[in-house]
Amino acid sequence: MLCYLNGKLVDRTGAVVAVEDRGFVFGDGVYEVWRVVNGRLFEMERHLDRLVFGLRELRIAAPDIVQPDVFTSVAEQLLASGGLQDGEATLYLEITRGVAPRAHAFPAAGTAPTVFMMANRFVPPNEVRTRGAAAITVEDIRWLRCDIKTIQLLPNVLAKQAAAERGAMEAIMVRHGIVTEGSHANVIGVLDGIIRTHPTTNLILPGVTRAVVLDIARRLGIPVSETALQERDLSRLEELFIVGTTGDVMPIVRLNDQPVASGRPGPIARQLYSEFRAHMDACCGVARVA
Repeated sequence: MLCYLNGKLVDRTGAVVAVEDRGFVFGDGVYEVWRVVNGRLFEMERHLDRLVFGLRELRIAAPDIVQPDVFTSVAEQLLASGGLQDGEATLYLEITRGVAPRAHAFPAAGTAPTVFMMANRFVPPNEVRTRGAAAITVEDIRWLRCDIKTIQLLPNVLAKQAAAERGAMEAIMVRHGIVTEGSHANVIGVLDGIIRTHPTTNLILPGVTRAVVLDIARRLGIPVSETALQERDLSRLEELFIVGTTGDVMPIVRLNDQPVASGRPGPIARQLYSEFRAHMDACCGVARVA
């Protein structure tokens, strides 16, 4: 399979990034992941907008790949090269500050960013969704700019590993008694019939799937409050689910080895997933990447 690296399509097994790339030595970069259905990108513009926001906040010069026409052209070629025009796939784009001698301050103006993109086959976790997943809670030890989708993911990696070691799918992060988000997804709870989720501040990533799901909930007349859950609220939730690019809407039925409500996927999560999936299919039928 091919990948895109700094303006060229190359065989992935032979792709090389310089050892002094700031993404490698500092985690100095941003990334995005798109869901692809039958060769068509879901919410292309929202993801690109978030990527551009991250580049701007980190003061990384935006390369041509963030222009929609350039991005679409490269995406088309990658998906075609991997035979990914049918079924499900993901598209990953990473941009770092580029290659320079290792020094903490930014390199000289004009240093070219490193741009890497790849596409992979993807199988949605529908079997897990049917029965519901397990999660644990962990302390949120990340930095205070979680709204930037950086490649600095070590706290997320440690949280995800902690979950895996306890047989759970996800780790739900708690900062000073407040539920923020998961290791790689936003967190939504249902309390007293109201959807509750952390507001879009610097403490969480403004999830694309989160935004779509909340729009769907409001359209369906389900009460929504962008008010953070307290850790003490978790034991009395009527439903708990995570939302993200690769999980869509995933019910959490066990938390810290205890059942959430009935211990089965709840009606709101099931309805939101059904509507979300229909919306994704409809959108992908319009925004084609052949």
